[in-house]
Amino acid sequence: MLHRSSPRLLSLSLVSLLALAGCAATDPTASPPEPTTDTHGEIAGAAELAEPALGLTSIDAEGRVSHLDLLDESTADLGAVRSPRAVHSDGRYLFAADETGVSIVDSGVWTWDHVDHFHYYRAEARVLGDVEGRGVATVVTSNSSTTGGTGVFFPDSGDAVLLDTEALSKGRIEESFRLSGEPGAGLVVPVGSFAAVATGDVVTLHTADGAPTDDSAACIEPAGTITTRVGAVIGCQDAALLVHVEDEKPVVERIPYPAGATAPRAVAFANREGRPRVAALAGDAGIWVLDTRARAWTLLAAPEPIVQVTAVDDADANLLALTPDGRVLVLDGETGARRAASLPLVAASLAAGANATLVADHQRAYLNGPIEGRLWEIDFADGARIAREFVPERTPTFFAETGR
Repeated sequence: MLHRSSPRLLSLSLVSLLALAGCAATDPTASPPEPTTDTHGEIAGAAELAEPALGLTSIDAEGRVSHLDLLDESTADLGAVRSPRAVHSDGRYLFAADETGVSIVDSGVWTWDHVDHFHYYRAEARVLGDVEGRGVATVVTSNSSTTGGTGVFFPDSGDAVLLDTEALSKGRIEESFRLSGEPGAGLVVPVGSFAAVATGDVVTLHTADGAPTDDSAACIEPAGTITTRVGAVIGCQDAALLVHVEDEKPVVERIPYPAGATAPRAVAFANREGRPRVAALAGDAGIWVLDTRARAWTLLAAPEPIVQVTAVDDADANLLALTPDGRVLVLDGETGARRAASLPLVAASLAAGANATLVADHQRAYLNGPIEGRLWEIDFADGARIAREFVPERTPTFFAETGR
């Protein structure tokens, strides 16, 4: 394994000391995660840690799962799952989907966000099992890996499934509900102790056992979702829906695009986990930034063509983007201006249509190159410097940063 030295271990230790003091940097105005029962994310048999056990959990084309520990750079073999067509993650679990179902991997590391500080845990890493279905499922997670639900929608059958995330944290796969619908695109979006089901041109709200509430909203061609500190976002043709819980009831708010906007709508959102601002491509016209706290969209011009974008939503309002030739850009989140750029890293992967994915936490960004056979750690605050480069034994066809 090749790498360059990095100050990350020292930085993580400093962060952990702040967390244990109850003052790690989060948003003090945010509401706590739903539901409100507070166990600090603790699970029987898990060890609480002094710092986050960050790792890169990857799955190759044959479904073999590996976990790279970013603290000591050791690699563990976690077993095998179905050969994935798509992989989703909440920072603890990986959900590997193919045409016949979803395999679930527990990386065994997670962070509990307690609003003004964090708690860090490690448990046994393992493959939990499978959820059967028809069609490559869309999986939607929340910001909690120990409570609430995880949504799974199977497009070929129209089955809408809500998994019990607390049961997952204890090693069990349990369906809170499975609703039959029409085949086609759809989403099951967990919202506290509720779930929003988006199919056709409507979003309906359901309790955790699948019973419909009296709440629904029009949503033409729903596509794209993400959960922030404020609530769950669902992309629609003319707006985003923001779904959150107030007084133990689900609330749906519509955030329309700016009047007169002609840029293509957002169809996929990305950010540093849980932060209130999210980013999305506006087709070839630039970048949409959605501030879920302000309930407002901003359209930014990109300095050059980009194929992915994510909002770090840090003190410097950084956006990170990936160019068609495989460079990582650091952009000003207020203006879209370029602040820094890396050398080309994943040009071959992007040219081949491989699943090169850029993710960010509060200190680093991570990128996989399936064709290049590499994983990179990028210090976006230091001129997009390559802090470490890893050469894993198995191809990182898909990956997620875990433990965050």
